[in-house]
Amino acid sequence: ENMNKRFEDMGRALKGAVLDAKAVKTEAKLAKKKAKADKKSPKDRRRIYVLEFTGDVRAGQVENLRQEVSAVLTVGRPGTDEVVVVIESPGGMAHAYGLAAAQLLRLRQAGLKLTIAVDKVAASGGYMMACTGDRILAAPFAIVGSIGVVAQVPNIHRLLKKHDVDYEEMTAGEFKRTISVFGEITEKGRRKFVDQLEETHALFKSFVHDNRPQLNLDQVATGEYWFGRRALELNLVDEIISSDDYLFVRRGEADIYKVEMKVHKRWSEKLAENIASLVLGSLERAWGKAQESRFL
Repeated sequence: ENMNKRFEDMGRALKGAVLDAKAVKTEAKLAKKKAKADKKSPKDRRRIYVLEFTGDVRAGQVENLRQEVSAVLTVGRPGTDEVVVVIESPGGMAHAYGLAAAQLLRLRQAGLKLTIAVDKVAASGGYMMACTGDRILAAPFAIVGSIGVVAQVPNIHRLLKKHDVDYEEMTAGEFKRTISVFGEITEKGRRKFVDQLEETHALFKSFVHDNRPQLNLDQVATGEYWFGRRALELNLVDEIISSDDYLFVRRGEADIYKVEMKVHKRWSEKLAENIASLVLGSLERAWGKAQESRFL
């Protein structure tokens, strides 16, 4: 979608409502002159491609993101064009957000300027994605940070034991399962699990440091989050501005295109997929907890 045209159409519609007929005609003439001038102007104007990522626990939108990034890479001009990614995510599974962050790194590695915009929240895995940008923008009350790792595993071993229910789990490998939902949690298994969490946190911090070396990790990698203005003071972001303001200001100097992958399907296919997604999501959440998933 050509966002410059969207801005122009909105302005034209509002002018038609608030201006008298003579003023509307004058505006129309000026618009025609501008259109002619634009046709004669050089075709090497900077382009800005806008992607949106709304994340859930599983970073389910990463499949779309992969395709959108690939599409931009086919036309993006290194050293000239810019990609703005609007991220809204409180984080989720470490491996899923690691893949999402890797997709954004493809843009930088191709020589395209990468700007990340956070209007509401980019925390934990969301911030892992955000730190890949050359520049991070945030709205004044956007939530940023939460560089930490958490895992939650319910355990009902004592309940099963109370009701004389036996549970056996066979594994090969000393630490194939450190803690589980049904089995007894040993001190050795608990220590190993905590070590794994610490290792994941160390990898997270290392990734952030590599992409944003100006950060004081001892100060910000505590699992805490901050609002936009405080995040700016801590160097978690570079500028306080919403994505709307940023794109609106840039519309005069660049051609702005919103890129979004959509698969058109019949309503019956959509209904079946929504039902399957709900069931699969519930199963994955339960399985994830049972399998010691670590969440950013």
